[in-house]
Amino acid sequence: MEVEVSGQVNHFIRCQPPESRHRLRLALGALSQERGDIKVLEGSLTGLYRLRIGRYRVLFAYATPKRGAPVIRCIFAECRDVVYEVFEQLMTERLLLSSPLGS
Repeated sequence: MEVEVSGQVNHFIRCQPPESRHRLRLALGALSQERGDIKVLEGSLTGLYRLRIGRYRVLFAYATPKRGAPVIRCIFAECRDVVYEVFEQLMTERLLLSSPLGS
């Protein structure tokens, strides 16, 4: 399965020390075969999954483009202690900015 990586995930990986960067890239490569420490998320993050790579987490979703095979879209990456809070805050802000009430 193809793995698409968002700009945020790419930037996060590039900012890590060499050893961590290598581990993150290897884990994303294994994700194409749906291998790794994967967990279904619940609550406000229903529909998303997380990939655990040591102290890092990558949030992703399965998507099926109009044409083509299913794809894994890596949406957000961050350290374990803040990943869910920061992601939820970013999504809330994005929703408010895109809604007619946020204008």
